[in-house]
Amino acid sequence: MEKTKIKKTTKKVKKTKEIKKVKKTTSKTVVQKPKPKLKPKPKPKPKKAPFIEAIGRRKTSVARVRLWTKGEKEFLVNNKLLKDYFPNFEIQKIAADSLDKMKSQDRFKIQALVKGGGFHSQAEAVRHGVARVLLKFNPDFKKRLKKSGYLTRDPRMRERKKFGLKRARRAPQWRKR
Repeated sequence: MEKTKIKKTTKKVKKTKEIKKVKKTTSKTVVQKPKPKLKPKPKPKPKKAPFIEAIGRRKTSVARVRLWTKGEKEFLVNNKLLKDYFPNFEIQKIAADSLDKMKSQDRFKIQALVKGGGFHSQAEAVRHGVARVLLKFNPDFKKRLKKSGYLTRDPRMRERKKFGLKRARRAPQWRKR
Protein backbone atom coordinates (compact mmCIF):
# COMPACT_ATOMS: atom_id res chain seq x y z
CA MET A 1 0.00 0.00 0.00
CA GLU A 2 1.20 3.37 -0.87
CA LYS A 3 0.91 6.26 1.42
CA THR A 4 -0.50 9.34 -0.16
CA LYS A 5 -0.13 12.71 1.32
CA ILE A 6 -3.37 14.33 2.35
CA LYS A 7 -3.33 18.07 2.44
CA LYS A 8 -4.84 19.55 5.55
CA THR A 9 -6.00 23.10 5.32
CA THR A 10 -7.21 25.28 8.13
CA LYS A 11 -9.67 28.07 7.50
CA LYS A 12 -10.98 30.57 9.98
CA VAL A 13 -14.63 31.50 9.60
CA LYS A 14 -15.95 34.48 11.54
CA LYS A 15 -19.39 34.37 13.08
CA THR A 16 -20.88 36.61 15.75
CA LYS A 17 -18.40 36.59 18.62
CA GLU A 18 -17.32 33.01 17.83
CA ILE A 19 -14.43 31.78 15.72
CA LYS A 20 -14.81 28.28 14.39
CA LYS A 21 -11.91 26.34 12.99
CA VAL A 22 -12.78 24.19 10.03
CA LYS A 23 -10.50 21.34 9.03
CA LYS A 24 -10.97 19.94 5.56
CA THR A 25 -9.76 16.56 4.53
CA THR A 26 -10.48 14.60 1.41
CA SER A 27 -13.23 12.55 2.96
CA LYS A 28 -14.61 14.36 6.04
CA THR A 29 -15.18 17.86 7.37
CA VAL A 30 -14.71 18.27 11.10
CA VAL A 31 -15.99 21.38 12.89
CA GLN A 32 -14.45 22.28 16.21
CA LYS A 33 -16.71 24.43 18.39
CA PRO A 34 -15.18 26.72 20.96
CA LYS A 35 -15.86 25.95 24.59
CA PRO A 36 -18.78 27.93 25.98
CA LYS A 37 -17.76 30.75 28.25
CA LEU A 38 -19.29 30.80 31.69
CA LYS A 39 -21.32 33.94 32.22
CA PRO A 40 -21.47 35.45 35.67
CA LYS A 41 -24.91 35.28 37.26
CA PRO A 42 -26.76 38.60 37.01
CA LYS A 43 -27.35 40.40 40.27
CA PRO A 44 -31.00 40.54 41.28
CA LYS A 45 -32.48 43.95 40.56
CA PRO A 46 -34.23 45.70 43.42
CA LYS A 47 -37.98 45.55 42.93
CA LYS A 48 -39.66 48.88 42.43
CA ALA A 49 -42.99 49.60 44.03
CA PRO A 50 -45.79 48.57 41.66
CA PHE A 51 -47.77 51.38 40.12
CA ILE A 52 -50.83 51.84 37.94
CA GLU A 53 -50.44 53.87 34.75
CA ALA A 54 -52.86 55.60 32.39
CA ILE A 55 -52.81 58.32 29.74
CA GLY A 56 -54.97 61.44 29.70
CA ARG A 57 -55.41 63.77 26.72
CA ARG A 58 -56.86 67.18 25.92
CA LYS A 59 -56.28 69.19 22.70
CA THR A 60 -52.56 68.67 22.01
CA SER A 61 -51.62 67.87 25.64
CA VAL A 62 -50.78 64.34 26.68
CA ALA A 63 -50.33 63.34 30.33
CA ARG A 64 -48.85 60.01 31.41
CA VAL A 65 -50.05 59.48 34.98
CA ARG A 66 -48.72 56.93 37.47
CA LEU A 67 -50.30 56.10 40.82
CA TRP A 68 -48.57 54.42 43.78
CA THR A 69 -50.44 53.26 46.86
CA LYS A 70 -47.23 53.06 48.91
CA GLY A 71 -44.65 55.73 49.56
CA GLU A 72 -44.78 59.44 50.24
CA LYS A 73 -48.20 60.91 49.48
CA GLU A 74 -47.56 63.70 46.96
CA PHE A 75 -48.78 64.99 43.59
CA LEU A 76 -45.94 65.59 41.13
CA VAL A 77 -46.28 67.09 37.65
CA ASN A 78 -43.10 66.91 35.53
CA ASN A 79 -41.10 66.19 38.73
CA LYS A 80 -42.38 69.36 40.43
CA LEU A 81 -45.06 69.68 43.06
CA LEU A 82 -48.51 70.48 41.70
CA LYS A 83 -48.45 73.93 43.32
CA ASP A 84 -45.08 74.74 41.78
CA TYR A 85 -45.91 73.55 38.25
CA PHE A 86 -49.37 75.14 38.01
CA PRO A 87 -49.06 78.58 39.67
CA ASN A 88 -52.76 79.46 39.33
CA PHE A 89 -55.05 78.04 42.05
CA GLU A 90 -57.94 77.43 39.61
CA ILE A 91 -55.71 75.36 37.32
CA GLN A 92 -54.38 73.39 40.33
CA LYS A 93 -57.97 72.64 41.26
CA ILE A 94 -58.75 71.43 37.71
CA ALA A 95 -55.78 69.03 37.80
CA ALA A 96 -56.75 67.58 41.21
CA ASP A 97 -60.55 67.51 40.65
CA SER A 98 -60.82 63.77 40.03
CA LEU A 99 -58.97 63.06 43.30
CA ASP A 100 -61.19 65.52 45.17
CA LYS A 101 -64.30 63.89 43.70
CA MET A 102 -63.25 60.49 45.11
CA LYS A 103 -62.10 62.05 48.44
CA SER A 104 -58.68 60.44 48.07
CA GLN A 105 -56.43 63.51 48.00
CA ASP A 106 -53.89 62.17 50.54
CA ARG A 107 -54.13 58.43 49.83
CA PHE A 108 -51.78 58.11 46.83
CA LYS A 109 -48.51 59.24 45.35
CA ILE A 110 -49.25 60.53 41.86
CA GLN A 111 -46.69 61.43 39.21
CA ALA A 112 -47.73 62.97 35.89
CA LEU A 113 -45.52 63.68 32.88
CA VAL A 114 -47.19 66.24 30.62
CA LYS A 115 -46.23 67.40 27.13
CA GLY A 116 -47.77 69.84 24.68
CA GLY A 117 -50.46 72.47 24.89
CA GLY A 118 -50.89 75.27 27.41
CA PHE A 119 -51.36 75.21 31.18
CA HIS A 120 -55.14 74.85 31.09
CA SER A 121 -55.02 72.07 28.51
CA GLN A 122 -52.29 70.28 30.48
CA ALA A 123 -54.32 70.50 33.69
CA GLU A 124 -57.32 68.93 31.96
CA ALA A 125 -55.10 66.18 30.51
CA VAL A 126 -53.78 65.44 34.02
CA ARG A 127 -57.36 65.33 35.36
CA HIS A 128 -58.34 62.87 32.61
CA GLY A 129 -55.27 60.70 33.30
CA VAL A 130 -55.84 60.67 37.07
CA ALA A 131 -59.49 59.69 36.55
CA ARG A 132 -58.41 56.78 34.32
CA VAL A 133 -55.81 55.65 36.88
CA LEU A 134 -58.37 55.76 39.69
CA LEU A 135 -60.73 53.69 37.55
CA LYS A 136 -58.02 51.03 37.09
CA PHE A 137 -57.34 51.12 40.83
CA ASN A 138 -61.00 50.66 41.78
CA PRO A 139 -63.69 50.01 39.11
CA ASP A 140 -66.38 51.11 41.60
CA PHE A 141 -65.30 54.73 41.04
CA LYS A 142 -66.62 54.65 37.46
CA LYS A 143 -70.14 55.89 38.16
CA ARG A 144 -69.08 59.05 40.02
CA LEU A 145 -66.19 59.88 37.67
CA LYS A 146 -68.33 59.34 34.56
CA LYS A 147 -71.14 61.51 35.96
CA SER A 148 -68.65 64.33 36.57
CA GLY A 149 -67.37 64.02 32.99
CA TYR A 150 -63.77 63.28 33.97
CA LEU A 151 -63.56 59.98 32.03
CA THR A 152 -64.70 61.54 28.75
CA ARG A 153 -61.86 62.63 26.47
CA ASP A 154 -62.72 66.13 25.26
CA PRO A 155 -62.41 65.77 21.45
CA ARG A 156 -62.35 69.49 20.61
CA MET A 157 -59.18 70.39 18.72
CA ARG A 158 -57.97 73.56 17.09
CA GLU A 159 -59.08 73.89 13.48
CA ARG A 160 -56.32 73.97 10.86
CA LYS A 161 -55.30 77.19 9.12
CA LYS A 162 -56.63 77.53 5.57
CA PHE A 163 -54.71 79.09 2.70
CA GLY A 164 -55.72 82.62 1.77
CA LEU A 165 -56.81 83.28 5.37
CA LYS A 166 -54.90 84.55 8.38
CA ARG A 167 -56.12 81.77 10.70
CA ALA A 168 -58.68 78.99 10.39
CA ARG A 169 -61.50 81.42 9.55
CA ARG A 170 -60.07 84.93 9.99
CA ALA A 171 -59.96 86.59 6.59
CA PRO A 172 -57.61 89.45 5.70
CA GLN A 173 -59.10 92.87 6.40
CA TRP A 174 -61.20 94.07 3.48
CA ARG A 175 -61.01 97.72 2.41
CA LYS A 176 -63.36 99.43 0.08
CA ARG A 177 -60.96 102.04 -1.34
